[in-house]
Amino acid sequence: MAKRKQVGKRVEGWKAKSWYKVYGPEAFGKTYIGDTISADPSLVMGRVMQTTLGEISQDYAKQHIKMRFRVNNVAGDAAYTEFVGHEITRDYMRGLVKRKTSRIDSIILVPTKDGKKVRLTITCFTINRANFSQVHEIRAVTMKSVLEQAAQASFDEFSKAVVSGETAKEVFKLIKPIFPVRRVEIIKSKLETAPIVVAA
Repeated sequence: MAKRKQVGKRVEGWKAKSWYKVYGPEAFGKTYIGDTISADPSLVMGRVMQTTLGEISQDYAKQHIKMRFRVNNVAGDAAYTEFVGHEITRDYMRGLVKRKTSRIDSIILVPTKDGKKVRLTITCFTINRANFSQVHEIRAVTMKSVLEQAAQASFDEFSKAVVSGETAKEVFKLIKPIFPVRRVEIIKSKLETAPIVVAA
């Protein structure tokens, strides 16, 4: 026997939900970065929004820098975020790799002045191929420089310097006298916290 259909008005799921405008943190100008939908403001907390530095800064030469922000505050129909990491696109990275040169990667966990920990992947592209001792020295100088820079800055200050390239420029200045270097890039950063759930 077929079940009788429920009589009465039923609100469709999506109509019961509200849209929230999502904004970046103050370090990145509190720029509007998108919208998210939820039936409950508490469910917006912890969501991760993805965009590019090009979109945030309106500088489309920086579209290769992917940014991730996590919602940490909801007020009315606005959701505010914190920076949780960035990554350089693979296409951009492929363009930096040259033959008969060295790519030197350093992965380091650095604490900022306000106690937050950030895991960085730093890549140095040399002009000529480096030997083992030169690679070792470049890594040591890289790690020392980044640890010192992080220790002197708050997380917001440091994350902005990382994404803008200022941190990499300081490393470049120190490495250049050691060995001919073409470029230094921080290709990935991640705020070390609880597991992240990416918004659909």
